[in-house]
Amino acid sequence: METNTEKNSNVLGAEQIPQQKKGTEMNAVEKIELISETEAIRFFKIVKERLLDVNHWAEIAGIGMSHFFLTDAGGNLVQRNATGGDLIKIDIPGPGTKIGTGYDWVEIEEIKEQIMDGADILSMTVRPAVNPLTEEKDIAHFLTNQATSTFQVKRIGNAIYAEEHGRNEVPNTATENTLDNIRNTFVGWGAKIGLAYPQWKALVKGLLHTNFKIS
Repeated sequence: METNTEKNSNVLGAEQIPQQKKGTEMNAVEKIELISETEAIRFFKIVKERLLDVNHWAEIAGIGMSHFFLTDAGGNLVQRNATGGDLIKIDIPGPGTKIGTGYDWVEIEEIKEQIMDGADILSMTVRPAVNPLTEEKDIAHFLTNQATSTFQVKRIGNAIYAEEHGRNEVPNTATENTLDNIRNTFVGWGAKIGLAYPQWKALVKGLLHTNFKIS
């Protein structure tokens, strides 16, 4: 039976997740409960910092997953927390694309924090983007720019949730580079059958790891 806290979790922050219209969707969710709301408020500050610390996502996930590099809008690597308008350069295991110079790129469209009575939410939505380091206009990602990933961390009372919601995931097979289209087909197919799920499940679980410290 679904508890009131779980019902509230499904509702809170839902407006920040784009509607599913085509392709596939994915949802990875983890939850922990702290001994008190005071302790949850304290730990939630750490969880929010982890979400925005994109450069350490692979370390936080703790598995052999993709590596993530935060850049500014011009593609320059930065060592700070993410902000809206930044880009994330992703090194996915296996061959990359020519358009992305070996990487997949997404833009951070929005970061929004909501503070309510007894609850806090931080949402970050990213969307496939062009490679800012080239003159190419095609999307440098294995999915089209209709796709989004929304990362959320929530505190409701003494419960904390970490979530990833993928929406409208369609393989990007209409670029001007045939080899890139073939690669995107296979990577997109892998994501469609759930091969990307363990990566996001590990990340959201790592965001809530109470004993983890970034080295």
